[in-house]
Amino acid sequence: MVASTSVVGEKPTHFRYYIIILLFIITSINYADRSAMGITGPLLTKEFGLSPSQLGFVLSGFGWAYVIGQLPGGWLLDRFGSKNVYAASIFLWSLFTFGQGFVGFLPATMILSALFGMLFMVGLAESPSFPANSRVVAAWFPGDERGTASAIFNAAQYFATVMFAPLMGWIAYNFGWAWVFRTMGCIGFVLTVFMIRNLHSPAKHPLVNRAEVDYIAAGGGLVDLDQKKPDSAGSGAKWDYVRQLFSSRMMVGIFIGQFCINALTYFFISWFPIYLVQARGMSILKAGFVASLPAICGFTGGILGGLFSDFLLRRGYSLSVARKTPIVLGMSCALIMVACNYTDREWLVVALMALAFFGKGVGALGWAVMSDTAPKQITGLTGGVFNMCGNLSSISTPIVIGFIIQATGSFNGALVFVGANAVLAIISYLVIVGDIKRLELKV
Repeated sequence: MVASTSVVGEKPTHFRYYIIILLFIITSINYADRSAMGITGPLLTKEFGLSPSQLGFVLSGFGWAYVIGQLPGGWLLDRFGSKNVYAASIFLWSLFTFGQGFVGFLPATMILSALFGMLFMVGLAESPSFPANSRVVAAWFPGDERGTASAIFNAAQYFATVMFAPLMGWIAYNFGWAWVFRTMGCIGFVLTVFMIRNLHSPAKHPLVNRAEVDYIAAGGGLVDLDQKKPDSAGSGAKWDYVRQLFSSRMMVGIFIGQFCINALTYFFISWFPIYLVQARGMSILKAGFVASLPAICGFTGGILGGLFSDFLLRRGYSLSVARKTPIVLGMSCALIMVACNYTDREWLVVALMALAFFGKGVGALGWAVMSDTAPKQITGLTGGVFNMCGNLSSISTPIVIGFIIQATGSFNGALVFVGANAVLAIISYLVIVGDIKRLELKV
């Protein structure tokens, strides 16, 4: 059903706000599912006798597949549209999350490979999710609202910890680790149906009037993105376009910055709960609740970062200043986590991590930058390349931290490693990226 024809004086609907709430919910479940192994890690380690390096290997399983799936996922989005690919993605990652709850029935010799394999498949299924988010935001929001919209769906990663870390900790404590995965899988099945019924493109949505479509389009929104069909030459997937992405200094800097920012993300969703249990002596139940406190700060920082960026844009600052300022300030604040190495006071550790998580939230504007810079011909594929480069750290971070802990017997070096990534993110945006603008491809 096509949006209604506009009439003189017609007030635009505001359905795009509902869309961003939907993306927020989907992304919250997305991050909850990928972080479930971190919450249950101490119990899995105890039950199956996993070493820190083995646990790091298991936790990296998600990242290997998530990176491998980015380019195919981005191509699928450009070829088949956001709704169809996203619905399949949610269903499949929920199915494999559910399946992790039955790994315990396998022989002991298969446990390590099964845990890795299941998390690998979750990562593969989730690979189109963030490029789809970026694509939906590019279609549904004008330029001066994209920073806030992207910050909202990106802040869902913190809300996922706030909402689901205590829940998963409680389930694991009372019913066992397996029921964490079974519960989250069932939630995802319900979400798949909800998403199919509600996500359409702006130009075709039955609850959006022409005035809102025109408003979005006037601000640079790609309202007919999913209505454009690829031409016979395969314009949505020319590999020369990918070469042009990597020939752009701006894009390379953005890719490097996202890699470094994601290193902080994967510390918090994989090793942070384990850090609270093993380095700070908390129970898994307490760690689940304590982990939610920094996440609340990260959520707040994420929303404020997007609002601040769009505020700067509306005040007349350039797109480069509006996007880079929160990123640099946020990453500078995230460095404070290294100070945890110099205190044994539990409350101070939580406070420092909360401040670091707040800064990480403020600076996590990579997807807003991607919505601003992705070439119109390949928005999905560009998001896939961006997410692929950024999530190489989902492989390296769990493994490097695992080996640091095993080699030193301490998390101190791990925190320094994570802090160093914040410094590199700052350098990338200040030195490499240059002016932020939409990349024009040579056709």
